[in-house]
Amino acid sequence: MSHMETTTETPWLNATQQRIWRSFLGGTTVLMDQLDRDLRAKHGLSMPEYEILVRLSEAPGRAARMAELATAVAHSRSRITHTIARLERVGLVQREHSSDDGRGVSAMLTDQGFAALETAAHTHVSGVHDYFIANADTDDLKAVGRVMQKVVDALEGKPF
Repeated sequence: MSHMETTTETPWLNATQQRIWRSFLGGTTVLMDQLDRDLRAKHGLSMPEYEILVRLSEAPGRAARMAELATAVAHSRSRITHTIARLERVGLVQREHSSDDGRGVSAMLTDQGFAALETAAHTHVSGVHDYFIANADTDDLKAVGRVMQKVVDALEGKPF
C-alpha cells in the first residue's frame, strides 16, 4: 500500500509510520495474548473476566449496573451478560436487581471474587511489568501514555 496514489482523502502512511503501526499492532496483540494466557493458566480467568473483576472492585459497594459495566470494559450487553453468568457460576460475582429503581440488573463482586482478584492481580501486574514496563525507559513510557490518552480522548464516546 505504500506505493498507492496519494489523495487528499486518505493520509497514507509513510514507511516509518507503517513500521511503527505494525509494531504497535504486533506488540499489543502478543502482550494481551500473553497476559491472558498467564491469567488463564494460573487463575482460570480470561483478561476480559479479570478486567470486569477489577472494575467491580473499584465500584462503590463493589457493584455496578450491567449496562455501565459493559460500557466501561467496551463489551456488548450480550457479551457482558454471558461473561457475568460464567463468573456467577463459579461464585466470583452475583447478580441482583439495582436498588435505586429495581429495574436494572447489577453485578456485585463477592468476597470470593475479591479474594480471587487479589491473587490474580499479582500475576497480572507482574506480567505488565515484565513484558511491557521493563522494555521501555521512562521517556518512552510517558510518550506511549500521552499518545494513547489522546486516542482515548478523541474516540471516547464514539459508538462501537
